[in-house]
Amino acid sequence: MRWLRLARHSLLRRLHAEFGDRAHFVAVHTARGHRLLPREDVEPALRRFASSFAHLEFPVALDLSGDLAAAYGTEGSPHWIALCGPPEAAVARSVYGSQDNAQTRLTYWLAEAVGPSPAAGSAAP
Repeated sequence: MRWLRLARHSLLRRLHAEFGDRAHFVAVHTARGHRLLPREDVEPALRRFASSFAHLEFPVALDLSGDLAAAYGTEGSPHWIALCGPPEAAVARSVYGSQDNAQTRLTYWLAEAVGPSPAAGSAAP
């Protein structure tokens, strides 16, 4: 199984559409580097964003303390982390940034790790 922590909604939707049948996606909203807010102040807005704005079709985790992001050594937002497992879910790839280069590296790594989309390999004769 492949577990991915990703942060940009349009890229997330595209990657999920292309690789979602072969990889698991999880977005993590973290407080790392920001002021800490109580769950009741953050969760309703996060749910609205994920369902009504970003239209994410995969889970969104809430890292209220920032401890999860710190444990994976994230450098900012977005920071893309691909975890491979089980059993230990070790970091397979870590990419910081939303620029085209970071997005391209993540897309290429996914294609290499889980294989290209079946539709991509089926060109008409």
